[in-house]
Amino acid sequence: MQAVLRCARSTVLASIPDSWSNLVALPALCKQVHMSSGLAAWSGHNTPMRWPNYNKTIFPPQELTEERRLAYVCHMKTNIKYSPWKMWYIACLVRGLSVDEALKQLSFVLKKGATAVKDTIQEAQEMAVAKHNVEFKSNLWVAESFVGKGHVVKGVRRHARGRVGKVEYFHCHYFVRLEEGTPPDHYYYHNRPKLLVSAELEELGRLEGIFQCRRPLPLLQLRPASLVSPQCIQDWHDGREFDDTGTVA
Repeated sequence: MQAVLRCARSTVLASIPDSWSNLVALPALCKQVHMSSGLAAWSGHNTPMRWPNYNKTIFPPQELTEERRLAYVCHMKTNIKYSPWKMWYIACLVRGLSVDEALKQLSFVLKKGATAVKDTIQEAQEMAVAKHNVEFKSNLWVAESFVGKGHVVKGVRRHARGRVGKVEYFHCHYFVRLEEGTPPDHYYYHNRPKLLVSAELEELGRLEGIFQCRRPLPLLQLRPASLVSPQCIQDWHDGREFDDTGTVA
């Protein structure tokens, strides 16, 4: 075995030019060889680059009569050593909140990813004031907050009796977009108040398609759906008038 190692060392040294023989030795060459795939997580191979380009968008000049265009800033933090599935819950928490409220809520979240999200929002807040013509740093709200899957480092875990198992170390990317102004009352569409008078009217509209008509219902909306006959609905579609009792006048 020692003869084989001696032969390999002499072969490597023979391949080195004479000008390098005094500077480079075999241990130095071995240090330059990296066999770990974990280094690829920070090599920038899968790092997203398009999200910050939205900050470079140039808009046409506005007229004097036009409403001022609100500023925005896009920022991200890449290759966070955290599961993207766990980070998703934290990203959903701050959507639609003001910057001050989002930072306040993240201060009480006892998760590792909350620190990365908080730092990203603070960096975006400073960028908005310094580079994007935002006068007050508190006059911002989280318009977009989402997570992307990053590099996955795969390794081997040793088990008993010579068995091995696969282990995966996940990384994630966090993206945020802050907009100038006050946040909306209802960020999600399903949380907005429905334009319905009652539950009976909702059921009646689902069955008969009344909501597609623009003619308002007189007293049918006050009556239970079980008491509204199909003939009454047809009379309403035909444009007939109803009296106070809900019958055709």
